[in-house]
Amino acid sequence: MSNPAAIRRGTPADLAAIAAIQSASPEAAQWEVTGYLECEFRVAIAGNSIAGFAVWRDVAADEREILNLAVSPDFRRKGVGRALLSAALNGFSGSVFLEVRASNRTAQEFYKSLSFKPIAARDNYYSTPPEAAIVMKFHSC
Repeated sequence: MSNPAAIRRGTPADLAAIAAIQSASPEAAQWEVTGYLECEFRVAIAGNSIAGFAVWRDVAADEREILNLAVSPDFRRKGVGRALLSAALNGFSGSVFLEVRASNRTAQEFYKSLSFKPIAARDNYYSTPPEAAIVMKFHSC
């Protein structure tokens, strides 16, 4: 992919593709995708395909939580995740939090490369399979 994917708001028509990406990404949260429509929900489009998605919510005026981010295996390491995370961070001032599986070193390094810092661990945060979460924080002015 020569240029990062285009980002747009997710719609109900995208949910089947999102479910497939989520299923192909066992390290991501495995939530019911219809719930994403109640949050800020963005998809990355590459060609005619949905390449990935991000979901977040504002917890307070100056606090945001990234709920899920996943990229289709075919589009990984091509800037899609970075474009999706940029959409979540762009124009926001305050603290942004997320959780990542303790075993998912690749994601942790990705988030660190974008200035997220590990700040805590939550034992048994994930249930399928059971695993701790690393809480990471980004702060923008």
